[in-house]
Amino acid sequence: MSTPSPQPGIMDISLYVGGQSALPGRDDVVKLSSNENPFGASPKAIAAFESSSRQLHRYPSTDHASLRGAIGDVHGLDSDRIICGVGSDEILHLLCQAYAGPGDEVLHTEHGFAIYKITALAAGATPVEAKERERVTDVDTLLSAATERTKICFIANPNNPTGTMIGGNDLARLADGLPKGCLLVLDGAYVEFAEDYDGGLSLIESRENVFMTRTFSKLYGLGGLRIGWGYGPREIIGVLNRIRGPFNLSHAQLAAAEAAVRDREFAARCVAENTRMRAWMANALAELGVPSDTSCANFILARFANVDEAAACDAWLKEDGIIVRQVASYKLPHCLRVTVGDEASCRRVVAAVRSFKEQTQ
Repeated sequence: MSTPSPQPGIMDISLYVGGQSALPGRDDVVKLSSNENPFGASPKAIAAFESSSRQLHRYPSTDHASLRGAIGDVHGLDSDRIICGVGSDEILHLLCQAYAGPGDEVLHTEHGFAIYKITALAAGATPVEAKERERVTDVDTLLSAATERTKICFIANPNNPTGTMIGGNDLARLADGLPKGCLLVLDGAYVEFAEDYDGGLSLIESRENVFMTRTFSKLYGLGGLRIGWGYGPREIIGVLNRIRGPFNLSHAQLAAAEAAVRDREFAARCVAENTRMRAWMANALAELGVPSDTSCANFILARFANVDEAAACDAWLKEDGIIVRQVASYKLPHCLRVTVGDEASCRRVVAAVRSFKEQTQ
């Protein structure tokens, strides 16, 4: 009896490897590998999650109306044009499933998030990579790489793992320059950490080919629950809801997310502290000879002289109980991505890198 064969493209997908979270023999680990909120979730979200346990025997809402309403209230959006998913990843998968397939191309940037290639291959489409310019999305390169077969263009803005972003004029030029029928998807997982940026909302309101995704995993500290949402033209939302699982989010997810998005005071404190410690850590590491691009997210991409130095520093940090993220799989082997933690964690990272530098001089 022969083993069934998967669809073409599936076996070309490399298994995703998440950020390391533990070190053998250490109970004082500082985990700065997954861009999590160091302050956890809002107390109001935690209370809502606990309260939801009384509804475990009930099926959850299929239309997510209450959560969509809360998102709409907070961001000033039409709740009928919002879709909620199991993290923003599910929505990215739905977009590829609905709009790309065999013979089509899905465009993404050189150092873009790994999920873009994965979703393209899973849908049977061909992923196409466009070069970046000094670790920044290059609109001209993207437009040059687009063809009549390009159905989706994914960019993260701010980008993971670089932390860099492009402005509204460049986004508009990209949206207007893509081939007819191509959808521009703006992955906004880190939008809340960028100043004076609407995540692409103004583009969506004036164009029919732009869609935005967001997540509760970063700022809102709900990575363990996996909740995301998307916003775009009404027609696209209608398409995605036809293939979305009817019960894709549980009572607990819906309740915690609604409480989190409505707790604006907690979110504002987290953003302010991230902004403060991000600038401090980037400057402190630069003084040690470890530069980084200006980050608009909740991490910095620390650049070392070469691959060997980055690997040696990563090993040194682990010996000190600090876990950061190697990003060789993103074609940045000489870099380490460091989440902006609380003040104590950031100071511990800088102290460890300083001691590493001193022992190698």
